[in-house]
Amino acid sequence: MIKTIIRDTFFLSQPSLPAGPDDLEAARDLYDTLDAHREDCVGMAANMIGIGRRIIAVRDGEAILLMLNPEIIKAAGPYRTSEGCLSLDGQRETLRYRSVKMKWQDEAFKPKIRTFTGFTAQIIQHEIDHLRGVLI
Repeated sequence: MIKTIIRDTFFLSQPSLPAGPDDLEAARDLYDTLDAHREDCVGMAANMIGIGRRIIAVRDGEAILLMLNPEIIKAAGPYRTSEGCLSLDGQRETLRYRSVKMKWQDEAFKPKIRTFTGFTAQIIQHEIDHLRGVLI
């Protein structure tokens, strides 16, 4: 189900709780909402649709990748950039890494590990900040 984008900075600044099997519907809603915003958004965290759980959805090429309980386990190649967000107005400067090695669970809660580079790595880092309650 497509959800409304949350713009409440107090809610968005709260760290998200771990996702569990009861959160799979929320993960599907996040997927659907990102897909509906494909023209103006490349990634979303669950708190952006009002769900304080550690779930993100990111565009990985043409596909949407759902990550439950994602963690950055290694980052390399720092650089400065400017980013926007559907939940916030304007652009903000931030530090990102060109490569991130990620650990997460898929929708069956099977563990996954993969290294992402370039723009996909940047998207993931932005969404991880959302899960931490960091507003970019």
